[in-house]
Amino acid sequence: MSTQEQFDVVVVGGGPAGATAADDLARRGRRVLLLDRAGRIKPCGGAIPPRAIKDFEIPDELLVAKARSARMIAPSNTKVDIPIEGGFVGMVDREHFDEWLRERAASHGAIRRNGKFERVGKDADGISTISYMDGDNGERHTVRARSIIGADGARSAVAQQTIPDADKTKYVFAYHEIVKAPALKPHDYDDTRCDVFYQGHLSPDFYGWVFPHGDTLSIGTGSADKGFSLRNATSTLREAVGLKGAVTLRREGAPLPMKPLRVWDNGRDVVLAGDAAGVVAPASGEGIYYAMLGGRLAGDAVEELLVTGNGRSLAKARKRFMKDHRKVFWVLGIMQYFWYSSDKRRERFVDMCKDKDVQKLTFDAYMNKQLVRAKPMAHVKIFFKDMAHLLGLAKV
Repeated sequence: MSTQEQFDVVVVGGGPAGATAADDLARRGRRVLLLDRAGRIKPCGGAIPPRAIKDFEIPDELLVAKARSARMIAPSNTKVDIPIEGGFVGMVDREHFDEWLRERAASHGAIRRNGKFERVGKDADGISTISYMDGDNGERHTVRARSIIGADGARSAVAQQTIPDADKTKYVFAYHEIVKAPALKPHDYDDTRCDVFYQGHLSPDFYGWVFPHGDTLSIGTGSADKGFSLRNATSTLREAVGLKGAVTLRREGAPLPMKPLRVWDNGRDVVLAGDAAGVVAPASGEGIYYAMLGGRLAGDAVEELLVTGNGRSLAKARKRFMKDHRKVFWVLGIMQYFWYSSDKRRERFVDMCKDKDVQKLTFDAYMNKQLVRAKPMAHVKIFFKDMAHLLGLAKV
């Protein structure tokens, strides 16, 4: 009989997806190992919509800022301000937010370890093994697990070892700089507004951003074009908004998957969640809510596996996610493909967003995480307006 430690589930990756899955399963009384590398911080604007705050019980003290409007800036520098009526979008600092999530999981019984995942193996009795390098002493360890949740981010090592074709997905590469908010604020500075720049010189296929984080700001951009300099574009953006001289606290970069993987599980004992599963929203790059939801659904699927022994239950994580969000991801994917392809189209896209119905439906969908059907005539109006822009008939 093996003398190795055995867990009901090993969660690889302690970001929002992994920490949520670990917390949910620990609350159910499962023996959980949460394996994460210390010091890892993902580049992220840090937006938390109300649906996430409600569903995952995020305390107000974790919100370093509350955005009450968004500003879209076209290639011509035309600005469209969109108020967030009757609410706000919470902003978090991922360094502290992720650690709070991991600590919450630990407080409910999950065992935390600082380590780098190396490989999945299998013992003679069919139980999977997880080998990792201890981040504190450099020693290699191997534990046994009845199930595994791969939440180790884009280009997941767990996925590449266990899920067919996991490496066949496209990425946007994101880079941002966390800067200290200056005492003397630049012209038009607003620490309750998220600024989004749809300008080709800042990104040929995505966007640049300036997001408030209370005493700091996240300034960054992204692109799938490997030859495009994200650092230079971010430097250009900082200068444009009067923050070139602001003190830089951190620089971070990482790939963001732009399409959910076709398969999230191996049909036996491994299921993916978060960026590892590809659940970052196209066009917006939003990932925190979808990561936490994916972690919860992965936890639900693993719980069913542990109760029934049926590996097919793991497929329910993806099935449930796509049932609720497939259409939103499809719409956003089309939007990014078309509207972000040239400055002429970006100009038309920002112009279209002046429409109050577009603004309301967009934010209703963002805040509540579903396509709103409450105003059918507004949808009809937006459809024809959108077609006019697509065909070049609308005036800009």
